[in-house]
Amino acid sequence: MKSKAPLSLMEQMVMLLVFALAAALCLQTFVKSDRISRESEARDRAALLCQSVAEAVRHNGGDLEAAMTQVNGREPFQREGFGWFAGYDESWVLLDEGTVDRPQHSSYTLRIMELDSGLEGLGKANVEAFAWNGGTMESLFAIEVSWQKGVGGHG
Repeated sequence: MKSKAPLSLMEQMVMLLVFALAAALCLQTFVKSDRISRESEARDRAALLCQSVAEAVRHNGGDLEAAMTQVNGREPFQREGFGWFAGYDESWVLLDEGTVDRPQHSSYTLRIMELDSGLEGLGKANVEAFAWNGGTMESLFAIEVSWQKGVGGHG
């Protein structure tokens, strides 16, 4: 009569393998869920910041620098031809001015750039927030804002 111990041991090993696979699948799901949650939070913060700047642009009559200063509490960095910039760390805390022009120091960047509206008396700008992922920029949120320029050389 043969012993049933090897069969029982094999059954135990199969159950352990199934449990390990289920645990790995659950862990992978939780990691992906956390990543999606962080990305959603970043997009929400970017949307709120872009909308605040867009409203400040309209309030300031199209003065892009004043709008960025009003929202951030500090003057933004300007790169000629590319607009006004502000850099933020991974917690969306505004970075010092000296680090804004070096994107590798910031996790997020806010940019406002004037656009040609094609109409006299109408100003237009693009407000966009970017995330830096491994040296590449990924747009999180963008919004265009328009405002009426003053007639007769005002605004």
